[in-house]
Amino acid sequence: MASNWLSYNELAWTEDLLGAPDGYEAEVGLYVELIQQAATQPPCTLLHLGCGAGGMDGVFKRHFSVTGVDLSAGMLALARQTHPELEYIEADMRSLQLGRRFDAVAIPDSIDYMANRDALRQALRSAAAHLKPGGVLLVVAKPREEFQNNNFAYTGERGDTHLTVLENNYINPYRPETYEATLTYLIRQRGELTIHHEQQILGLFGMQTWQQLFEACGFVMRSQRLDGIYDPYLMGEDGAYPMTVFVGNCYHAQQPDKQQG
Repeated sequence: MASNWLSYNELAWTEDLLGAPDGYEAEVGLYVELIQQAATQPPCTLLHLGCGAGGMDGVFKRHFSVTGVDLSAGMLALARQTHPELEYIEADMRSLQLGRRFDAVAIPDSIDYMANRDALRQALRSAAAHLKPGGVLLVVAKPREEFQNNNFAYTGERGDTHLTVLENNYINPYRPETYEATLTYLIRQRGELTIHHEQQILGLFGMQTWQQLFEACGFVMRSQRLDGIYDPYLMGEDGAYPMTVFVGNCYHAQQPDKQQG
């Protein structure tokens, strides 16, 4: 299965315009600290599921031997270009079967693409199957209880190219346990404008569901709030985008689920 998201394939190159390499320092530094604190012994290897263009890996690789996995060929091409010394694999986190285990697994943000409970369960089971006994799982999520409709604006410029991305997050009452992320790309190259649109349906689960699925997949997890990461991009005075970091240990071996679809 391959990703067909426009944002992460044909438009993957826009990632370089939107984010500075040092933009992940504080955020990923926190993730590293939490992983190290939760580990029963010093963690050396990290499996980064949903690694995207490898933006976070610039920090992760200072502390761990990193293997990145993503579904989008366009994003992986950028990751390999930025971090040629790291191993990157094109695969679905739900059905991944590497045949080896890691000290830690990190799934920041990309867990949102598990758009229903079955997909989320498969991703967590896959994470468990790739962890050593007592290994650490870190997941960054947006629990339903604190999520709200929001609008964001991102801009970047390089040479003759100017980019504006507008993102609308909307909780559709007719699609339970999901939210919609609708993106509009305004790309001006040498003054010529092209416009691209994409809508993504993402998972949105309550805290009880998260805890139940963690427990069912063999994890003992704790959580803490993570605020402010996207505040600079929020539009409107009422915007808020709190996230939750789940981190803990795996105590039951799992076998990866068979590939779906």
